[in-house]
Amino acid sequence: MPSKIFAQNDSCHIRISVLTVSPGEELYSTFGHSALRITDSVSHSDIVYNYGTFNFDEPGFYMKFVRGKLTFYLSADDFDSFVNDNRQEQRAATEQVLNLTCAEKYNMIMLLQANMMGDNRKYKYDFTFDNCTTRLRDLIEKSADTDVHFANILSAKKTFRDLIYEYLDKNDKQWSKLGIDILLGEPTDAFMQPKEVMFLPDYLMNALDKTNIDSRKIVSSKHDLYNINLKPVAVNYFTHPLFIFSCLFILVVLLSFSKNVFVKRMLIAFDGFMFFITGLLGILLLFMWFGTDHRMCKDNFNLLWAWPTNVIAAFYMHSKKKPGTKYFMIYAVFTLVLLGCWFFLPQHMNPALIPIIATLIFRSILYISRENSKR
Repeated sequence: MPSKIFAQNDSCHIRISVLTVSPGEELYSTFGHSALRITDSVSHSDIVYNYGTFNFDEPGFYMKFVRGKLTFYLSADDFDSFVNDNRQEQRAATEQVLNLTCAEKYNMIMLLQANMMGDNRKYKYDFTFDNCTTRLRDLIEKSADTDVHFANILSAKKTFRDLIYEYLDKNDKQWSKLGIDILLGEPTDAFMQPKEVMFLPDYLMNALDKTNIDSRKIVSSKHDLYNINLKPVAVNYFTHPLFIFSCLFILVVLLSFSKNVFVKRMLIAFDGFMFFITGLLGILLLFMWFGTDHRMCKDNFNLLWAWPTNVIAAFYMHSKKKPGTKYFMIYAVFTLVLLGCWFFLPQHMNPALIPIIATLIFRSILYISRENSKR
């Protein structure tokens, strides 16, 4: 791993810049990346410091990731290696040279060196409040000799979810968008403060363009490191969750009036599957709320339709051991009211879930009516 110890009197031979990497194809790279480049014209070293490093081989990696306890750490790499890796992934990179005094450069270098020592390299990653981008924002602020006046680059109020949507819509990641909408709760719909928008690399880059240290512009120059010609992602409406779930709803409604014995048995199995899956989802949402450190997973209104008790109810629907139809009646009425309030809830609810909930309501009502007709 490259390392460099800079002396205070060397700091004016140092150029420090922020590197912003464009989004990649994988979900973990959908939102881009930020890193810090330090170039020494005397020793000819060229090092990139990266707060976004994690280890797949860490014991309990996936459980730590799910529980919000995954350790990220600061690493250093040669600039050429950094560029080659991103070019191979077809990810563009922009460099902003920071207009810092010699003292401010020294301050930043000392902070980086302290961060590179032992356990100081490690930190508990938080996607919105403590990540590879916010760490650079805070590093710049701590290094400045005077107040840093970060620019407000939002023309209108936006929530964390709004900014996340910009990236997912751009790459047509509608299924990822659905998953995020299910897992992330009401805190994601809070309006952001100007400084909070810089949890995303592009927004940090745009904010730095207009940021001053007192009256001094913090960016002295800006340029693209290399060019990447990417074709725009075409929107495919036929693979959109809303379209697929709507087709499923229509199909279930049509098949529900069939007298074919095989179709009836399939629908009975379908009912059990749907209620069991929504029950498991409810249990997962409770776990993400109370059993993890993910702040954005708290106060999740999706629990209003994904009842954890559906796991048990799934085994009683169409069973000979009938506890009565009250549970499914309550569920159908409650979720009908929920659909009526869908667009007025404090949390944004993904429209693709509406046909799924409508399917559960329809099958519940049909089950209740058929059970009542037998009495």
